[in-house]
Parts: sequence; C-alpha cells; structure tokens
Amino acid sequence: MIAASWPRDAPLDERLLVVDPRAGSFRDGRVGDLARLLVPGDLLVVNDAATVPASLAATTTAGDAVEIRLASHVSGPVWRAVLLGTGDRATSGTPRLAIHEAWRTRTEHRPPPPPVRPGDVLAIAPRFDARVEALDDRLPRLLTLRFSLDDDAFWPALYRHGRPVQYAHVARPLALWHVQTPFAARPWAVEMPSAGRPLAWALLGELRARGVRVSSLTHAAGLSATGDPAVDAALPLPERFDLPAATVDAIAETHASGRRVVAAGTTVVRALEGCARLTDLREGVPRDSRGGRGGSLVPGEGTTDLRIDARFSPRIVDGLLTGLHELGTSHRSLVQAFAPEPLLARSWTHAEASGYLDHEFGDECLVLPGALGA
Repeated sequence: MIAASWPRDAPLDERLLVVDPRAGSFRDGRVGDLARLLVPGDLLVVNDAATVPASLAATTTAGDAVEIRLASHVSGPVWRAVLLGTGDRATSGTPRLAIHEAWRTRTEHRPPPPPVRPGDVLAIAPRFDARVEALDDRLPRLLTLRFSLDDDAFWPALYRHGRPVQYAHVARPLALWHVQTPFAARPWAVEMPSAGRPLAWALLGELRARGVRVSSLTHAAGLSATGDPAVDAALPLPERFDLPAATVDAIAETHASGRRVVAAGTTVVRALEGCARLTDLREGVPRDSRGGRGGSLVPGEGTTDLRIDARFSPRIVDGLLTGLHELGTSHRSLVQAFAPEPLLARSWTHAEASGYLDHEFGDECLVLPGALGA
C-alpha cells in the first residue's frame, strides 16, 4: 500500500474502508459517511492527547550526533526514550542540523547510535541536556533519561528544541500542527493518535445531531516504529491513560441500551480494555472467569501494558475506527481482535488494489459489526 506523504486538505473526503465482521463483507466509503454508519445511541470514544515534539537532536560526550525519541513519561524530569543514529544527511552541516535531516533515511537503514552508559550526558542545547540514568538490559537503545530542567523550564525547552517524530515517507519536514487531532488537549502523545486526525468538528457535530454520543479519554500514544527489530517487537511499551468519569458513565449507558461503543484508534482500545483488566486485578477477579461484554471500568489515571491480538476478546469496545496497518505490526494484530484475519486480508488486498493510502496521514478503516446493515 502507498504511504500518504502529507496531510490532506479535505479530511471528510478521505477514503473509509468499512468492514463488517457480522456480514463477512466490506465496502468503500468516505470518512464523512461515519455519521450514517453509526446509529443513534452508539458511542464514539476519541483520544484527546496532544502530540509533543518528541524528536530531539543531541550530541554525546564524545561529540557524536544522535536523535533522542521520547517514548513515555515516567515522572518529573524522567522519561524513557529510544536513541537513534544519524541518517544520510549526517555528513554535512552541524550535528544538530544533520539529525533533523536524518528522517529522510528510513529508520531501519540508519546506522545504530554510538554506545552510551549510565552517567553519560546527551547535550541538546545550552543548559538543556539529558543524563542517561539506565539502559534496558535486553534493549540497549531503550534508555531512561533525566532531563536537566524541571517542569516549568522543561516544557518550553522541549517545544523550542524538539520536532515532531516523522518518517521517511513524509515529503518534507512536519510542523507540530500537522500532527494534532482537531480535539487535541493535554500534551501526552509522542506520536499522533492518527485515527482521530480526520474527525473534523463538522463531522462530530453531525454525529451528535444524529444522536450518536462522543466522549473522550487521554492516552499517551507511543512510538510506532524505531527501526530496531528488537525494540519494535516490544512495542507498544506500557502507556498511561486517564479515563474521565463522564466517559465511564457514557459507556455503561451505551452497553445498557444495547448500542455499540466504537473506539477512534487503537490507543482508545488499549486504554479501555487495559482499564478493565486493571479493575479485574484490583478486585481479584480470576482470569478464567473474565469475558463477555461490559467489563468494569474505574475512572482515573492508570498505566497499561496490555497487548491485544486475535486471541483477545474485547469486553468494552465493539468496533474500531483505525488507519490501515501492515501485517505484522502491533496495530494490525490489535485489529484482528475485532474481525477474522481472512476478512481483513481480503479487505486490505482490495484497499491496496484500489489505491488506498496508509500510515498516519492515510485513509481510514471502520471495523464494526452491523455497519453494513447485517
């Protein structure tokens, strides 16, 4: 499938592949059709996390250029991050400029970063650096970093010196506003929760006018790829979420009325299903007694390490709005929890032959039982 290389100007006209597991079929549509595919009483849950400029150019103590990609916030000035080496532009210009041009090289083709040790300092800008606190025993590119600035100074420095994470399929450098959803709020995501990107306010208003409810949560969407096979196999890393009480109530009311909860993005699925699992663990519910629709949700913050694939039976989420993901990625594995792989394979083959676009600025897919009237 061809990667979308730039944000498009008419999100409601972008293509929507509608997959109905109940009917065992699919059809083509447009994102703007979503208001007619959902029915009164359905609930659409979106991730309102804003995307931070999570790519930082830095130099090691030895003067080597590296890229820091933030992966997740631990607490205060401490973050987990992935270290990347330079790309094909790294032989000219300053190290910092070289790193900011390195995205033109596919991450899997970039050389590994120079080795670092706990105690090493990665210099980002005058009075702004990060000290290596720990390395992951199995994944040496995965670091724990302590930044030199506290919150009051860290966030302005991050927004001044950081850039959005981006990949080689993008045509030119991205600005931060290119990687925000229309309803972006708290700066929690290191990559855009891209399923929500084309959900324009006009569409959300039409959904509400037709009796479809819209609620939100915040989930710290993490890195989608690093180019390191070992790190990529470990993705997604544990990620934090915040589930408002109003959203918990809306989900309970939707289930009670027999309508459907639709997640706008895989991050929403991880937050909701991860919260249900955490609730079970807190309440001592035996694993083999779980299952069925309507697991318990408790509002508030949490962290989930839940990995979802074809073996998983969702209890909270009935359907999923998502991008088109390649086989073998964690995103595609998650979609398999909502539809059988043969149906997904047939629909994806059709999408590729029909010119659908993938990746973060690509077209969308709605996987929803009954979406085609069956």
